[in-house]
Amino acid sequence: MEVTDYIGPLSLVPAAVAVILAFTTRNTVFSLAVACLVGVLVAGEGLLGFPKLLVGALGTESFSWILLLEFFIGILLAFFQRTGAIANFSLFIERRKMNRKRVQLISWFMGMFVYFSDYFSPLFVGSTMRGLADRYKISREKLAYICDSTSAPISILVPFTGWAVFVAGLTIGMGPVADAGDGMLFFMAAIPFNIYPILTVIMVGLIASGTIPDFGPMKTAERRAMEEGKPVRDGGQPLMADELTGIKPIEGIRTSLFWNFVFPVFLVIGFALISVILTSSAKPLEAFMLAVFALAIIMRIQGVPLEEITSTAMSGIKGIMPAVVILAFAYALNDLSAALNTADYIVSVTETWLTPSVLPVLVFIISGIVAFSTGSSWGTYAIMIPISVPLAFSFSGGEMSTLVYATLGATAGGGVFGDHCSPLSDTSILASTGAASDHIDHVKTQLPYSLLVGVISVLAYLWLGMSL
Repeated sequence: MEVTDYIGPLSLVPAAVAVILAFTTRNTVFSLAVACLVGVLVAGEGLLGFPKLLVGALGTESFSWILLLEFFIGILLAFFQRTGAIANFSLFIERRKMNRKRVQLISWFMGMFVYFSDYFSPLFVGSTMRGLADRYKISREKLAYICDSTSAPISILVPFTGWAVFVAGLTIGMGPVADAGDGMLFFMAAIPFNIYPILTVIMVGLIASGTIPDFGPMKTAERRAMEEGKPVRDGGQPLMADELTGIKPIEGIRTSLFWNFVFPVFLVIGFALISVILTSSAKPLEAFMLAVFALAIIMRIQGVPLEEITSTAMSGIKGIMPAVVILAFAYALNDLSAALNTADYIVSVTETWLTPSVLPVLVFIISGIVAFSTGSSWGTYAIMIPISVPLAFSFSGGEMSTLVYATLGATAGGGVFGDHCSPLSDTSILASTGAASDHIDHVKTQLPYSLLVGVISVLAYLWLGMSL
């Protein structure tokens, strides 16, 4: 969609409509669709602008990449289900004398282990641990929270991810950052100042272990799961379709936990790591394509009929479609926000307050608001880093300093913070999908935890700014 003239606070209307409707109707698709319709009217395009918006936003290389990635992840998860790999993995874990606490802690560790893809991590951990979570009466909202809070927060803290490469690349040409190598060193130096993701990962561990008891809506969800045996509330709409969650293992075919589960997972991880080393990109789409084709060959060798393999693949694609539809509307709304200059308006409102002592905390808050409004951490980084980091360098005389590192860390953390609070977030949508949770229920139960960590992060950046 073409960029419109500056319209000030009206640019916030589509995102506000989406968020308000999402929380009041609990229907994410309806809320996003209405927000897009309102947005094209605000932009002066009329109702005929709606299909134009969808074609422009979804007919891009970026969305095509996301679509194919989700399809191949869905197929891989369907293969795991059909070969009994997930059931076998659950039995393997159960032999270790499981209880509610251990299931949650294992989910936490798995989320940190599968750090290379914020898209695969919540889908993989949620799908793998869902059966055990249901058995030990853990709510789907709790599982979605664990999945969501160990995906993007880990991806933005580890140097060997697409997130790190993207953020580092955005800093090239700023101050003394001359090339990609300098950008990566800059990124790594800013990691200790990336407070929100660090505290979020710690918070998940404390919640999972019971060190910090559940509170707010999550406490209600957990009580429902434990006392009533209902992982999803009555009337809740799990975001993963029955075509995927209802897949049963093939009878009469002997499969292997190693070849049907461990090998494909390590193939994805190994390919991603080697790709980062050789090309500075994780290549997740290629990694999942390789894993899907390898597992299909293994299944055929094990005696699974070709027709069964293809029908299972189609079930995987069908099962992931609810998430794809929501992602499509979220992409369209993000494109609309960019055309309406939403982020520019948010920045313009606060830029006169920027001084060295408040720069980190304001950057964190503004990045959070932008990410909340757009549902995109990466979009927030593309907007905020070219503004915040050069400003920090101007305050530090063009040299690397604590202020510069803190500003980059605050921008990165703020993007994740806003993402975690927003029903428009792609990673939150995928966490709901992996855990088969109602999406709005996931957002509502996660919100108090995210806000608590966000407030602590704000206080930390205030203290840091005053001590500079």
